[in-house]
Order: sequence, then structure tokens, then C-alpha cells
Amino acid sequence: MSEPSIFFSEVNERQGVFTRRTFLMGGVAGLGLTALGGQLLRLQVIEAQRYQKLSASNQFNFRLVPPPRGLILDRNGVILAANRPNFRLLVSRDEMDDVNTTLDNLAKLVPMDATRLARLKKDVARAPKKSPVSVMEDMTWEEFSRVNIRAPELPGVTADMGEVRVYPFGGAFAHVIGYVAKVSEADVKKAGPDPDPLLLNPGFRIGKQGVEKARDLDLRGKPGAQKMEVDAEGRVVRLDPLGDKPSTPGKEIRLSIDADIQNRALEVMGEESGSIVMMDCRNGDILCMVSAPSFDANRFVKGLSGAEYKALATYERLPLLDKAQYGLYPPGSTFKPTVAMAALEAGVDPESRVNCGGGWTWGGRTWRCWKKGGHGSQTMHDAIKNSCDIYFYQTALKIGPDPIAKAALAFGYGQIYDIGIPGQRKGIVPSTAWKKAANVKNPANQIWFPGESPSYGIGQGALQVNALQLAVMCSRLANGKKALNPRLIKSIGGVEQPPGDAAPDLPFTPEHIAYVQGGMKAVANDTSGTAYRQSQLGLGDVMMAGKTGTAQVRSYDKVASRNSASVQWKLKDHNLYIAFAPYDAPRYAIAVIVEHGGLGGATAGAPRAREVMRTALLKDPEIRARITQTTNLPDANAGDVEGAAPEGVDAAAAPDAPINPGDLTPPPPAPTGDSPR
Repeated sequence: MSEPSIFFSEVNERQGVFTRRTFLMGGVAGLGLTALGGQLLRLQVIEAQRYQKLSASNQFNFRLVPPPRGLILDRNGVILAANRPNFRLLVSRDEMDDVNTTLDNLAKLVPMDATRLARLKKDVARAPKKSPVSVMEDMTWEEFSRVNIRAPELPGVTADMGEVRVYPFGGAFAHVIGYVAKVSEADVKKAGPDPDPLLLNPGFRIGKQGVEKARDLDLRGKPGAQKMEVDAEGRVVRLDPLGDKPSTPGKEIRLSIDADIQNRALEVMGEESGSIVMMDCRNGDILCMVSAPSFDANRFVKGLSGAEYKALATYERLPLLDKAQYGLYPPGSTFKPTVAMAALEAGVDPESRVNCGGGWTWGGRTWRCWKKGGHGSQTMHDAIKNSCDIYFYQTALKIGPDPIAKAALAFGYGQIYDIGIPGQRKGIVPSTAWKKAANVKNPANQIWFPGESPSYGIGQGALQVNALQLAVMCSRLANGKKALNPRLIKSIGGVEQPPGDAAPDLPFTPEHIAYVQGGMKAVANDTSGTAYRQSQLGLGDVMMAGKTGTAQVRSYDKVASRNSASVQWKLKDHNLYIAFAPYDAPRYAIAVIVEHGGLGGATAGAPRAREVMRTALLKDPEIRARITQTTNLPDANAGDVEGAAPEGVDAAAAPDAPINPGDLTPPPPAPTGDSPR
């Protein structure tokens, strides 16, 4: 047998191939290990902090915490709007195993009828998955405890404590401050594509009227966050107070309003409908701005039922309407000081006399004075004191509408003031230019007819003003120099707002201002003045100057008597009064409008103005020091009634705005030819 042959060249070749493969695989493995080491280095060293944060975000979550809403204070620091604790009940759909079962069980623990439960189920179904839905607010302690004890059996149900707005004075400031209410879908849409997260927070409320609405962003503040540890499914395991982010409270807003004066004004209005506005005639601060009747703003915070809202909205005295800014009225005889100023500036001699025999025949009509038998021979001073219609009929006819309109605008009529809250109506100050613009579609009626001037002279016809404008007029006249602007918001977050006396001078001669002031002094202090009995303050030598007014809302043509005792409320005349005090050193000016208050500005307006003025004066330390004795107030007998319409003349050409609040722009008067209004 032959022996096998060994070929060493083949062995060497196989060994070489093995060695190359070994090095190749080793190199690949080495590169892999190097890459793995580099990645581990990057993850554990270079990006360690980033992944620590991501890990923490999976373990911890933050819940938005609404900030405390800013306080609203009066000028002296009295709280007008604050916050109080509120036990509330929330449900979250994403945390519920069975929504219907959970809500049915919840209804056994808190009062919830079938209708409310059905509505709640719909609200939860429509709500975003991770957005809690408010079930109940202002829970009692018993209800709050009952839900918390059963919390483990109610997944997705939370009973916690938040804050809710409260108005300590109820309705006294409702129209000025307004109220807050829950955020509606319309509010969220109005905020744009990226709304404030607070708007989606359950139970959060925003301003809906007055200061609350106008300064909502200032009052809202900035939200904070509550840190919570959560499990893999997002359920809260525990709270981490050390990680909480504090919220920033809303700014404090201080008003120029005085709470005592405001409350007294609402008190003296009683059940009447109307408004009272008082201003500091040195700097323009609004000390009270009351609209009556009012409503309890706290009811709106919680939410009114449909029946409650309907009752407020349909009541004929319109408690929801801010009559101080929105209500428009003919000013009646309170406009006569403005006409007197226009006449003086136009060169009319105030000592020139006009005879008042109780009637004046002109233009084919008899224009009557309110006083039967007349006032006799009247100077301008006498005419202001006695509110003589005949004098002002003839004076307005003599100077024409434009000088009257010029004086009215200078006194503040026909303007909208930036007082920080919405809701004002401009009113109408008639002039030849206004007449032309108001009758664009009726060229034949674009000219001013002479018969329109007499009614203008006694504050009737197309003339319309609001209570705020009346107060501005009276404060400017009392100041005598500055065209004061009203100021309602005194400071925001401690920053003082511009004062009302940062204004130009009045365009009137000082002697003319003093003359008109003297006429108003006589109204309130001469025993024959139209408001003597109702204007005595009983505060020593401190005297009030004023002017009464009656504004008709219907024609008295062919009406035997203007006695309104048996007439339905909405057909009675409006009752007005403007005043300032002290006469010798004016500090406070006031305007009172009593809707359908009946005949004569002295019967309803003046007594209320006196009581509010006394409150303001007695709060003033300097005035108190000046008063050496008090005197008994005279009986407030109605006496004669000023402001009657001329015979056969419809002095109520302007519509009664408060009865028709939807009519934002009153229509121009109908064509009258040469017929007086």
C-alpha cells in the first residue's frame, strides 16, 4: 500500500484564509463596540440632563392653577369686588372607566335631578378628553366631605377648593363694576386660534360687564402650576409642593367711587327707576354713578336660571340697563342754565325784561308757561330762579339754535367720555348742521324752522342727554374754569390714571359763569325759588345751588290736567334735578333723573339730590369743620309744578329711550314745517 502524500502548500493557504476572516470579523465587532460605546457616552454623559427631564415629564405633570382675580376697591380702599373660597366638583372623561355609571353614582352623593344629570352627561361627552368639566360649585362642607370619602370608588371625580368672585354690596355697584361669568364657546372663539389656557380651565370666569369686562386682562393675572407625580396612565399618585409654580394675582383696581355715597344714592332711589351721578367738581372724579333699580351681581356669578333672567329682562323698569350712561332723556328745564349762558355769550342783556303773562302767542299758537297767570316781568336771573318758560321760549328764538348748541357742547352734552367702561350713548344736541345731516333723505326738512327754537329753549324737542352728561355740565359750571372730564378708574395696579382736570379752559366769560351760578343759587335758596324747600341742606351756612326740570314723554294737547296720579307709570313725566355745593366754594356736583317720577323736578329729583349731597358734605372733613350748627329741614311741599308744555305743543318729540333700549340711534324728528315742537 502506498502512503498518502501531504501537500503543505494547501495547508498554508487554508490558514491564511482563516486569519483574514478573523481579522475582518474582529474589526467589524470592534467598530460595533466602539459605536455602542460612543452612543452610551452620548446618552449617559453628553445628553444625560435632557433625558432626565424627559423621564421626569413622564413621571410628573403640571396642573394649571388660575390666579386670584384682582380686587376692585373704592377711593378709600373699601372692597367692592373680592374672591372667596369655593368648594367645587369636577369630572374628567379620560379618567373614567364608564362615564354614565360614574355620574349615576355621583348623583347619589350630591343633589342632582334627572334633567341636570342628563345635561351633565352631554357636557362631558362634548368636552375635550383631557379637559375637566365643572359639575357643581359652592358645595357644602358635608357634600365636599362625602365625595372625598368615596373618591376611590369614583375615578375621574375630583372635589377641590377654588375661588369665586363675590360682590359685598350686591346691587349697589352692579352697573359700574359689572360681574364675571363662565367662559362661553363664543368667548373662546373670540380669543383666536391660540386662546389663553385659562379660558379652558373649568370654573374660570371672565368679566361680562362694567369694569370687570373692560379691565378683564388686568384683573385676570397670570396662572401658576401645581406639580404632581403621576403613574404610567397619567393618574395622580402624589403632589410635589416643592415644584409648584406660583400664580401672579390680577392687578388691583381702585375706583373714584365713594362706597358710602354710592350706597346712599341707591338707597334714596328706593323703588324708583332712574339714575344719580355725582362728581367732584374740582378734579372730575365720579363719586357715585347709580342706575336704579339694580340687580345682585352675585347671582350672575353663579348663573341665573332662564326664568330669573327673563324676569329681570322683561321688567318695565329695566334693572339690567345702565341708565346713567345709556338712558337718554330730554333735560327739560335743567337745560335753561345752558341756554342762559348761550344768550349771555351771544350778547343778550341779562337785565332786559320779558313779560310772562302765562302764555305767549306766536306762530299761530299759544305757548304756555308752567305757571298759570305767569311770572310777570322777568330778567334772566328771575327766569332761571322761577324757571320761566316764556322767557326762554323768546330767548331761544332770538339767538337761534347754533349758539345754544355751541354752549351745550362746551358744557359736555353730546359727547362720549372715556371713563374706562362701555355703554354710553352720545345723545343729540340739535343745531342747523345736525338738522341737515339728520335729514339727508328728506331735503325739505333739512333747514331749521323757527318754530323748533322755543322748545329747544326749555330743553325739549330733539334734545337728548344722559345723567353722566348732566353731571359733567353741572361740574363744569360749578368749577367755572376747567372743562372737566369725568374719571371713574383712579388707579390700576397702583398706577394713577390721568385726572379729569387735565383739561382745557371753558370758553365762557367768568362774569357770565358767575351770573348763571347766581341764578341757580336763587333756585335753591330764595324762598320763591322752584326748589327752595327741597334744597335746604340744614348744614349751617353751607348752601346748595340747583335747577329743577320736568321732561315730558307725551303730548298734553287737549289734556285737561297734567296730574299723573291715575296715569300709568310709563306715561308720567321724567323728573330731573342738577345741583352743586357749597355754592361759595363748589366741591360736588350732582345730577338726578327719576324716570316717570311725575310733575316738577322738585317733587322727586331735588329731595334725593339733597340727601346724597348731605352724605358727601358730611364725609368731607373741611366741610364738617365749617358747619357750626344744623337746622331743621323745611317741609318738602310740591308747590307749583314747573316745566309744563306749551298749549297744543308736543314737547316729547324725542323718544323715551330707556323704554326702547334696543334703539341705539334715535330717528330724526319728523317734518314739522313751521310748527313748534
